[in-house]
Amino acid sequence: MGDGFMTSFGSAFRALDAAIAMQRAITDHFAETETPIRIRVGINAGELIEDQDDLFGTAVIQAARVMGKVDGGQVLVTDTVRNLVAGKDYRFSDHGAHDLKGFEDPAGLFEVGWEPA
Repeated sequence: MGDGFMTSFGSAFRALDAAIAMQRAITDHFAETETPIRIRVGINAGELIEDQDDLFGTAVIQAARVMGKVDGGQVLVTDTVRNLVAGKDYRFSDHGAHDLKGFEDPAGLFEVGWEPA
């Protein structure tokens, strides 16, 4: 994946917690630098196909397409992820419906508020 990486989690809330922790750690670490590094995080949920230490399937492809919509410092999730963590203490803002290459229907994307309120 070039300079990126893909991880999988057993639950949507663990994925969100990890994404928020990464954003906060990177922001804190580079707070005093002239050119801070900003990471992009895209999260999707679904069934995976695992083969020889690699992950495949529609859920993986959609997650990659979500990554293409993310700016540095953002965490974007699909509507599926937002629904899975409903009732938990996360802040979401509607990022609109987006066409994702290879998918017939537009995907609702939501930005995760990870900065302290």
